[in-house]
Amino acid sequence: MLILNSKNSPNPKLLKIMENLNVENQEMQTPPSNHLAMAIISTILCCNPLGIVSIVYASQVNSKFQAGDYEGAQKASKNAKTWWIVAIVLSFVAVIGYAVFFFAFAGDALMEEFQREMERQQSLQ
Repeated sequence: MLILNSKNSPNPKLLKIMENLNVENQEMQTPPSNHLAMAIISTILCCNPLGIVSIVYASQVNSKFQAGDYEGAQKASKNAKTWWIVAIVLSFVAVIGYAVFFFAFAGDALMEEFQREMERQQSLQ
């Protein structure tokens, strides 16, 4: 076999070539997206602590990739994306819930006040 030399041990020249191929393949891989921009946007605009979790994962992507941990970088990227999406969705749910609560419980009082103001404006004319 080409991999083994006469002493049944790995051929050092072939091992060196295989190592070089492995390094070249790793260098050819592009780093996964770190989703840092969306993590920051979801934290600032949504005022959501879950965005901070997304920032933590996003900050791990590049360092893991540079350390050669491509799978760890992909996992951190996926987690960052998941957490900024969760942060934005929960913020929208909270806003919708607030609107429903406001109009369900404060809507009648607000409408009564509006009608009184309209009647007052009509009586002034």
